[in-house]
Amino acid sequence: MTTKELYFTVDEIEQQADELFLHEIEQNKSKGSTFQPSHSALLVLDMQRYFLEASSHAYIPSARAIIKGIVHLIEAYFNLGRPIVFTQHINNAEDAGMMALWWKDLITHQNPMSGIIPEIDSSKGIVIHKSQYDAFYRTQLEGLLRSMEVTQLVLCGVMTHLCCETTARSAFMRGFEVYFPLDGTATYRLDYHRASLLNLAHGFASIVRVKDILEAMRDMHED
Repeated sequence: MTTKELYFTVDEIEQQADELFLHEIEQNKSKGSTFQPSHSALLVLDMQRYFLEASSHAYIPSARAIIKGIVHLIEAYFNLGRPIVFTQHINNAEDAGMMALWWKDLITHQNPMSGIIPEIDSSKGIVIHKSQYDAFYRTQLEGLLRSMEVTQLVLCGVMTHLCCETTARSAFMRGFEVYFPLDGTATYRLDYHRASLLNLAHGFASIVRVKDILEAMRDMHED
């Protein structure tokens, strides 16, 4: 059984993110891309009660700390009229595949914890259902982003090392530039979180902080 850690806290997440960012700075050197809010979309993965309520066996202790930052990102994208996509992980016996074998548990429509948490206003964007770690797998996500001429993705949600990392890699393979706020995702343990940051920074995504994206969005608004 995985030992869970509280490595992000609500009161100290910004300082914790700064420290983590400094530790990863050597792997975070610019790959030549510049964040352009006007070309970007916000992708919020699986912020469901199943992962964010303490009574759930899948509860992620650090996930409560990332809610505020994600809400700020949603507000910024909504105010600038940029696309926001929310995913909701839902399975049934037909589409679960290896998820059922690996986890022995499915998040079904009938599960009262399958819904997105009330702190996240999903009415400000588009909600899509996914059945695997990869939000592009057998969903309308790629077509949706192409139709809106999106070339960059800001990706946040849960879990860092599963759905978030897998989707970031998949986005890269489809030609999207990925911006991955290290304090906009959470998982069960800091070593899982750091491993994803190291791997993604080396070949798939630009590791940023929520405040970096918000600052760029404010600059765009002022221009």
